[in-house]
Amino acid sequence: MAVDVQNQTQERNPAMSHVLFLLIPQVHLLDVAGPAHVFSTADDLGYAYTVAYVAEARQVATVQGLTLAVGTGWPRLTPDDLIVVPGWRGPTRPPGKETLRRLREHHAAGGAVAGVCAGTDALGRAGLLDGRRCTVHHCVRDEFERLYPRAEVVKDMLYVEDDGIITSAGGASGIDLALHLLSTRHGSYAAGRVARAMLFHARRDGATPQVSPMLRRRSHVDETVHRIQDLIETRFAEQLPLSLLAKTAGCSERTVTRLFRRATGITPLAYQTALRLERAELLLRQGATTAVAAREAGFTDARMLRRLRARAKAAQFPEDRE
Repeated sequence: MAVDVQNQTQERNPAMSHVLFLLIPQVHLLDVAGPAHVFSTADDLGYAYTVAYVAEARQVATVQGLTLAVGTGWPRLTPDDLIVVPGWRGPTRPPGKETLRRLREHHAAGGAVAGVCAGTDALGRAGLLDGRRCTVHHCVRDEFERLYPRAEVVKDMLYVEDDGIITSAGGASGIDLALHLLSTRHGSYAAGRVARAMLFHARRDGATPQVSPMLRRRSHVDETVHRIQDLIETRFAEQLPLSLLAKTAGCSERTVTRLFRRATGITPLAYQTALRLERAELLLRQGATTAVAAREAGFTDARMLRRLRARAKAAQFPEDRE
């Protein structure tokens, strides 16, 4: 099945910014559709974007089995325009020399170039990562460090921007990257409007860890513990006595603690605290005061939040204590 996504241009606004997606064989649909949805929604709300697609061949296979029919002619771009290279699954045919030249020339002219997950490999091949910070999915970070030793591959971030080169970890983080670019150009209000229209739960900044505590502790198969986690995740800002968790699990309080620790490696209280801390960190990065972040996350006061943040930093960077 082929879906026609030929280059779509509109003459209604000659100053309209273009977002050009460069599609590589075996591209991931989400890496394309997520950011494209952001910019098309922004256009619907009056922020004037046109989304276009280009590839080296007219038929582009996707990992998910859908074949895309794409134009091969590059539109004329200006420094106000953005090129996005979505991620793909290897091995595949890498971009050719002419394509890499276009990426370099667009950036040299002042344009922005973004890579989503493995799409960042195209930026590396073009030499655009040399001397710059970037990020990729945590599963391929070591490989990127080996392939591009002149780049600074930042650990555990959703997206990174450095001198017009924007990279993201992949999957849903491509949406975060696109919302960030909208915020940079049009302000937080515009990005918030788009996020709300897309029913995107929260605008995450680049420093947000790639794997949240919720997912990090969900790799077990104990359904009883999963039910307890569901409750904690939906009500983490509340006081959750062990008796309530036991009622949810249908077992004794002692059994709750034992099962939870065996499945996740921590206690229910430690899990709840991790979720509260994650929420507080997000609020702080968005400009909230420590007092407001503490209250919204469910901490008793700002002092407790400061103490827990300091403890978490010391655990992450033990050399700071030496």
